[in-house]
Amino acid sequence: MYPSQYQSITTRGVRGMLLQALETGAASWINDLVMRTTSDQASENYAWLGAPPAMHEFIGKRKLEQLPEVSFAISNKDHEANLVIKSKDMRRDKLGMIQTRVNQLADRVNDYPATLLSTLILNGGASLAYDGQYFFDTDHSEGSSGSLSNSISVDITTTTAPTADEMAVAIMAAIQKMYGFKDNAGQPMNQNARAFTVMVPTTFMTAAFQAVTALLGANGQSAIIPSLRDKFTINVEVNPRLDASWTTKFSVFRTDGNVKPFILQEEEGGRDVIALGDGSEYEQMNKEQIFGVDWAGNVGYGYWQGAVLVTFT
Repeated sequence: MYPSQYQSITTRGVRGMLLQALETGAASWINDLVMRTTSDQASENYAWLGAPPAMHEFIGKRKLEQLPEVSFAISNKDHEANLVIKSKDMRRDKLGMIQTRVNQLADRVNDYPATLLSTLILNGGASLAYDGQYFFDTDHSEGSSGSLSNSISVDITTTTAPTADEMAVAIMAAIQKMYGFKDNAGQPMNQNARAFTVMVPTTFMTAAFQAVTALLGANGQSAIIPSLRDKFTINVEVNPRLDASWTTKFSVFRTDGNVKPFILQEEEGGRDVIALGDGSEYEQMNKEQIFGVDWAGNVGYGYWQGAVLVTFT
């Protein structure tokens, strides 16, 4: 409920508004795509262990195999967002505009991990994953996996305007590619995958939603994806941050794996609400108050095996 017109608002009151607004949390798709980790130091080292060996017939004696290890580090970075409010406006807040601005600040803070992760996704074709290859690449290889590609192309009529049927075929091509991935022991690693997120720029929004919901496709034939509802759960996430660069691309992520495509690392106690308010030296000198949110953490690439980039050609 907004404050009444001309109602005086205290520093404590604004800080409380901000804390309450922050409780709404981040975008839902973030939790589907990330492994959340807590950090208590400047950077964290991650060690991926290779897959355990497959079962085999016991002949002679036990075969003992060491798990291969690949390590990498993610460094925490400090981030901030601040709101400046004139002291006179604190005394005579009109139409609850201060609370509106506080809510908007909280929305920006909660949405920030989505911004960082979107940058990772956009740069996935030119940024290294833990295996030393680009996150989206055509020649990943680990142990006995063989050469694997999680960057594929699909031919359609108009690359910037896929039809619902073309989008459905492309989504299934990505899932099919993911099902074929093998671990370092040469064993299938996504054969139990059942849940996926399709992330598209806004230009592909209509085609993507039609692809996963329309019961009938071209010429009245049964649509591919809706007919598989008892097999797969496929959600569409529209990400406007992709619009400028992804005019012919979208991505598919597995969301039910134990290991996710990305890592969201947050420093312990790393999010804090600060206020330079009533009576502070800053307020007395400048006749304004500052309310802000600090966050320490970072994001990084996880398992590329749970992600496929699709390019229309």
